[in-house]
Amino acid sequence: MFEDKTLICKDCGAEFVFTAGEQEFYAEKGFQNEPQRCKSCRDSRKTTRNNGPREMHDAICANCGAPTKVPFVPKNDRPIYCSDCFQSMR
Repeated sequence: MFEDKTLICKDCGAEFVFTAGEQEFYAEKGFQNEPQRCKSCRDSRKTTRNNGPREMHDAICANCGAPTKVPFVPKNDRPIYCSDCFQSMR
């Protein structure tokens, strides 16, 4: 049913094989799209995405007023809590 396909990596332009086994796995998982990157580009993309330092932003806790840091840009439409207040509210 599945046959190996040769695809072109959208990052490096190299050809790579999308094997019949990989296609079967994608079908079992319900994935709709074929891979667009070769294995080495996928691995390098994962490494840079997961290992980069997280940018933290200064904020003031809405509950206790203590300064805190959060991993998103604070907006005025929702309250922001320090770790202690956030845990106590859960």
